[in-house]
Amino acid sequence: MTTSAVPGTETAKRSSWVQEHSELGVCVLLLALGVLVLTDALTMDVEITQRGPVGPKTVPVVVGVGLLVIAALLALDVLRGGRGQAESGEDVDLSEPADWRTVLLLAGVFLGAAVLIEPAGFPVAGALLFWGAAFALGSRRIDRDPLIAAVLSLVTYAVFNNLLGVPLPGGPLMGVL
Repeated sequence: MTTSAVPGTETAKRSSWVQEHSELGVCVLLLALGVLVLTDALTMDVEITQRGPVGPKTVPVVVGVGLLVIAALLALDVLRGGRGQAESGEDVDLSEPADWRTVLLLAGVFLGAAVLIEPAGFPVAGALLFWGAAFALGSRRIDRDPLIAAVLSLVTYAVFNNLLGVPLPGGPLMGVL
């Protein structure tokens, strides 16, 4: 008796092939994402006065082409029999309950920074965000954490506002910075 004469064998073969090549789903996702990025980049309306040696289309085109290349190389590897390494496990004990206190503290700090960013400005709201996140994640160094948060927030503000030209609300410190 041949295998094609057994009912359901073809379905089992197809199912087995799909399971063995399931990484092709990632390839399809990368391909779709690459096409989307390239479509957006190439249809972007850019005035001739905004162009320079590297215009606003450059990075999205490079990323889109990179996604397409990675999708093709991954598909080729999967079709040649390559398999992703099986995960050896997470560093998470699934028998332990979720740490909702930390999650709620982080959510509160994030929402507080979002509310304060307009009236207090990014330097103040960002410092509270950075310090609050460090506190929520377990750091209790009150001698250094606020100082690090303030420096990190001011550097972030200066980089975005002055170097990248992305205006962030300065709040009461607008005249000082």
